[in-house]
Amino acid sequence: MAAAEPYILFELAGTAYAVPSAAVERMEMVEHVTPVPNAPGYVDGVVFSRGRVVPAVSLRRRFGFAPTEYGPQTRLIVVSQGDRLVGLIVDSARSFVTIAAGAVQPPPEGLATSGNYLAGVATVADRVVLILDVAEVLKGDGGAAAPEPQRA
Repeated sequence: MAAAEPYILFELAGTAYAVPSAAVERMEMVEHVTPVPNAPGYVDGVVFSRGRVVPAVSLRRRFGFAPTEYGPQTRLIVVSQGDRLVGLIVDSARSFVTIAAGAVQPPPEGLATSGNYLAGVATVADRVVLILDVAEVLKGDGGAAAPEPQRA
């Protein structure tokens, strides 16, 4: 029988997503995000979280959805990739769930660009859940690392 893995479920633009809980350091409410000059459009800025400055990536913008104002349900999911910490800003964090490895299907071929961010698709409680590939979400043009300070 295939092993099961724990995930954190969250919502973004009306869709359920999951991130492996092994990649998650913590979840927090979004309080204050400090904008950073010349950051990629999907980097809202940086946050101070438990003594560290962490880049805050808007998954709405990263995935091409329209941005919205932060609300009381907005969450910052701090994930680790290698030795880096990055905060993913999501509409809400729903719950924890265990998904059997055999229940995760590969992303459909028709999801060319989006498919890069997906590790798979599963059904949880009769709802389709898109499972993120954290490494792919953080890859790219600088969104995974805090921009270097400008020197005069």
